[in-house]
Formats: sequence, structure tokens, C-alpha cells
Amino acid sequence: MARSRKGARDSMYYYKWLDKALCDLQAARILLTWGGDPSNIAFHCQQSIEKALKGYLLFRTGRHYDGHNLTYLCRQAVLTDEQFTEWLDESAALNNLYIETRYPTDLPLELDSTAVRSYLRMAEDMFAAIRKELYEGGRPHRIKK
Repeated sequence: MARSRKGARDSMYYYKWLDKALCDLQAARILLTWGGDPSNIAFHCQQSIEKALKGYLLFRTGRHYDGHNLTYLCRQAVLTDEQFTEWLDESAALNNLYIETRYPTDLPLELDSTAVRSYLRMAEDMFAAIRKELYEGGRPHRIKK
């Protein structure tokens, strides 16, 4: 079944993707600070990197990539910049959080505070690297035509 939304469509402005990615990182930090559910914290980490990678790819290719597979998105980023090979392991680890943190399963994903902090650190490091590629002196790059 096709995805349908009334009037809305995914933004073609890469910096809006980075803004939303930052919001997810902030949500993860707040939840961790105030004792939020570990699954929700982990999900926000996954969402942050999904949005950051989509923003990066939109900037580099001019194309919006659909889907939630972080490993796929990271591999697409590798095609534009080989430095993203450094993030393949992190993208695979965070990728596992998309389904398992949002839906009930017979074998629940066990997340302790150490694991959650590790996922948050991965997401923060990866976000910082992506942001560095897209922002020059704290300001967005001009879109190349």
C-alpha cells in the first residue's frame, strides 16, 4: 500500500532534515536525563541518523532517498564520500533499533543504560560528522546547481 499524506511531502531542503535530526538527538538526551524509556531513547537515536543521512544524501545527490535502512543510506553516502565507510558499523547497530524499539516482539530487545548511552554516543558522533560535512562555519552550504 502506498504512503499517502494530505498535502505534505518530504522536504527537498537538506538543512530541514538536519534540523529534525537534531530534534531527535535532543529528545534522546532529554529522555536519558529524566529517566525515559530506553526503547524510546534508542528509537530517537536511530531516527536522528536516518534524517541526517537523508539530508546529507539530498545535498550531495539532489535526490530524496525513501526508507529507513541506515546501512543502505550509509552505503549510498559512501558512494559520494568514502569517509562514510567509517560509519558502516554504527549505521548497522543503530539500524537494528528501528523495528525492535517501536513494536512488541516475543523476544524483546534488552536495553540497559550502558547500551542506551552507547547508542546515543554513536548517534551524536555520526551526526557531528555529517553536520561538519554540510555546514561551513555554522552556516549551511549553498546548494550546488
